[in-house]
Amino acid sequence: MIAHKFGGSSVAHAERILRVVDILLARPERQVVVVSAMQGVTDALIALVQQAAARDPAWEGDLEALERRHTDTAQAVLGPRAEATLAVLQAGFAALRDLLRAQTLVGAVSTDLLDLASGLGEVWSSTIVDAALRARGAPSQWLDARAVLVVDQTDLGAAVVWDQSQQRLAGHLAAAPPRTVVTGFTARTRCGRVTTLGRNGSDYSAAIFAALFGARELHVWSDVDGVLSADPRLVPEAVHIPRLSYAEACELAYFGAKVLHPQTMAPAIERGIPIVARNTFHPEHPGTRIAAEVDLSQPVKGVTTFQGLAILDLEGAGMIGVPGTAERAFAALKQARVSVVMISQGSSEHSICCVIRERDAEAARHALLEAFARELASRQVSGIAVVRGIAALAVVGDGMAGRPGTAARLFAALARANVNVRLIAQGASERNISVAIDAADARRALRAVHAAFYLSPQTISIGLVGHGQVGKAFAAQLHAAAARLRREHDLDLRLRAVASSRRMQLGDPALPEGGPIAFDRDADLEAFADHVAAEHLPHAVVVDCSASDAVADRYAGWLARGIHVIAANKQAGSGPLGRYRTLKRQPGSFRYESTVGAGLPIITTLRDLLDTGDEVLAIEGVLSGTLAFLFHHFDGREPFSALLRRAMALGYTEPDPRDDLSGRDVARKLVILGRECGWDLALDAVRLESLVPEPLRELPRDDFVARLGDLDAPLAARRTAAGDGAALRYVARLAAGGEASVGLVALPAGHALLAARATDNVVQFTTRRYRDNPLVVQGPGAGPEVTAMGVFADLLRLAAAVGARL
Repeated sequence: MIAHKFGGSSVAHAERILRVVDILLARPERQVVVVSAMQGVTDALIALVQQAAARDPAWEGDLEALERRHTDTAQAVLGPRAEATLAVLQAGFAALRDLLRAQTLVGAVSTDLLDLASGLGEVWSSTIVDAALRARGAPSQWLDARAVLVVDQTDLGAAVVWDQSQQRLAGHLAAAPPRTVVTGFTARTRCGRVTTLGRNGSDYSAAIFAALFGARELHVWSDVDGVLSADPRLVPEAVHIPRLSYAEACELAYFGAKVLHPQTMAPAIERGIPIVARNTFHPEHPGTRIAAEVDLSQPVKGVTTFQGLAILDLEGAGMIGVPGTAERAFAALKQARVSVVMISQGSSEHSICCVIRERDAEAARHALLEAFARELASRQVSGIAVVRGIAALAVVGDGMAGRPGTAARLFAALARANVNVRLIAQGASERNISVAIDAADARRALRAVHAAFYLSPQTISIGLVGHGQVGKAFAAQLHAAAARLRREHDLDLRLRAVASSRRMQLGDPALPEGGPIAFDRDADLEAFADHVAAEHLPHAVVVDCSASDAVADRYAGWLARGIHVIAANKQAGSGPLGRYRTLKRQPGSFRYESTVGAGLPIITTLRDLLDTGDEVLAIEGVLSGTLAFLFHHFDGREPFSALLRRAMALGYTEPDPRDDLSGRDVARKLVILGRECGWDLALDAVRLESLVPEPLRELPRDDFVARLGDLDAPLAARRTAAGDGAALRYVARLAAGGEASVGLVALPAGHALLAARATDNVVQFTTRRYRDNPLVVQGPGAGPEVTAMGVFADLLRLAAAVGARL
């Protein structure tokens, strides 16, 4: 014997009822089948009673529509064999019509009529399902639960009177055919009054009849493939859970997961009957098996949220050490019929906090104000506060018990997603850790925690500012690596926004399949940031591949919102010192490896030295690939202007080569390194030697290019003055304390900075540990591909910091 329960979505119309019949007839076992009302019918019946009581004439038309829905469904399911079933349905609706007419005379809602009417949907739907089975030649018997099931209505809901219910069922079992179709939701009290089992009552009926019939299993059919690790509407990457213990299922269900309500599972749990959650529309899927067995293979099985809550806080120094305070508080809430969702109390006993439903907040506050009126007047209780707009988030799993680090991972994930925790609750079983958070953060928190426990990929929403050579190279590298990172590291990097100086594109993704971008709107960096920081994604980052100071001015606001920033743009790191300090104090992460040396690990190396306690004594470097090329080849065989023209033809220079020759870009890089050392270095404090003669600095670009020969004589003189064996290099120097200079230097043969190849950057760190043999970092330090690689590397380091498995 297997018990089956089909929910309202499974019997919503004729096609679905026929699917249910197909499922049942394809199975070989004896069956007891519990059926819900057709989708939406229970609410419609309740509304009819209320309309009739209010003497709203619309009830008659609504009743006719409801009758037509059922008779049309029966006709579609049964065809020429529908006559007997139609007669039963028509008689039932006629009886209800008479009752509703009587209700209009009374002019008030009758509780008895409400209970009777609200259970009729199950009577009618089960009648159609039973008739459909028999029409297909399958032996079946319809069983009205009101003739069998006896319950007592208590404060905790309907309690089954098992002995009487079993006795009433005995006669049916003696002659029962292989299949029985039972009405869900309905029952009678000991005195014979028709009643219902409350919301989720059909699920409860299924568990009850599974127990009464001695079923081996209970299969609960709905419109999802069993139980998922999170609500798929909030976490599209939610995964199917193949097995849950009874306790895990109860915890998840309590906090809103789409599982049977704990109370409805109780009869099956008491008798050890496994429950299998199945999908009517995907019957070949095995679903989720809920049973007594415990699976400890992973610490967390699911994450769920519960919205529409509020925090109620009772505080006062007079409460400390006073027995009975909590009892008085919760007794007052009980009297006000306020259900408590979570409870938290500090060991100081200074406050008692609990989470309640937001709709009960005002009633709860008034109940405590009344209960503690004397203590409030004497200031023993300082206040009773309500915080609305709260959601509960719970992580559930039997495997959390005794496993250190689970709570740490939860709170780290919430912190990285910039979610504040207001209240914490954990039972001694360690099966559930629950937190109260702002409802506005709930979706982001859910996704962050779901990913933190490796139930779905770690997702990062990316916005790219600057779609020049570096930006395009970054987007291409990201696209090329995306599938591998998702497959091997559960990392989902989504480029969702791209902005140029004037236009932008928003989407998910913004660059379909890595293809060319079609900017479709004017650039608006506020809307850009809002799109990147979507509430349903746990982590957001803006990648700035522009050179705009105006964009750098926005970093502080982005970081304050928890949007991380990765910059190839040097403006923020070398601009006003106050702005730089502000960026370092924000909750978001600010990363900028590629601002010095492109993809070379220059800043990373410096940070490793400092973080491990080394002391920087000096930094020297060739930090311009363009100037490195020029002076590597400046050996007297051809004039400097000819070398510069060659570099321009090769694309090594900026469009206006004075941007390279001025040395200001090198000075910016030196300022970034100095600030990384902790020195308050400003750009105007760098002693800067420009290679552009004063008369040429303000000329139009083309006029300057026409006069490149003016550079030859002074630079030839510098080369001659360097002497034999020495070579000129444009060197950035930083001494301990922040003394900084950038300019042309004659270096002796064998100097480390002369070992670089033509366009290499090279940086030499002299530190306390590396005093006699300085540490050198050398390699290509310019070009879109290597700069984009440095940006991408920062993105992966950020991904690791927010919990990705890299």
